[in-house]
Amino acid sequence: MADVKHFDPDATLDTVVRLFWRQGVATTGIQDIVDVTGLNRSSLYATFGGKQELYRTALERYVQDRSRLGRLEEDDRGLPAVTEFFATLIETRCTGEFAGWGCMISNAHAGTENGDPAVRAILDRQHQRLRTALHTALLAARRQRQLAEGADPDSAADILALLAHGVNLRSRAGADAQELHGTVAAAIAAVARGE
Repeated sequence: MADVKHFDPDATLDTVVRLFWRQGVATTGIQDIVDVTGLNRSSLYATFGGKQELYRTALERYVQDRSRLGRLEEDDRGLPAVTEFFATLIETRCTGEFAGWGCMISNAHAGTENGDPAVRAILDRQHQRLRTALHTALLAARRQRQLAEGADPDSAADILALLAHGVNLRSRAGADAQELHGTVAAAIAAVARGE
């Protein structure tokens, strides 16, 4: 007879995502996970593996459920799409239930967890997705004559992708939303065609 789970692994994983997102992997112990989920260690290990496997699974779930790139990837308005992406990012990072948590992906870039090759692969994949979405938006901006003469969409995409990580990390450190908006506006103005 198969062993029947007496808990919902999806709901448990959502809880663990929040824990790792808020605290990071280095400062989260198995006992923290046991305490927040109410499960015993053997149930956690049997379902998810060890802490590192659980973290990788949580990081993938975060990417699946929390990525804000879908709208940007589908938006062909050019610079207005980029501006809206950053405005939404800042709003999300500075207000509401998850204010001050930053982004689990950016947090992992800055933490020790990025030493795990499997985690690094997730981070690299997500960074490339971010950079590609921004690059595509900048190419649309160029087609619509929104970019300044000589503005390079490749370099601008690299800079804006790094800026997105910066917004995530600075918001986690308590940066003021208005300051973040100002920095983003300056970066976008640097590539925008003057009126």
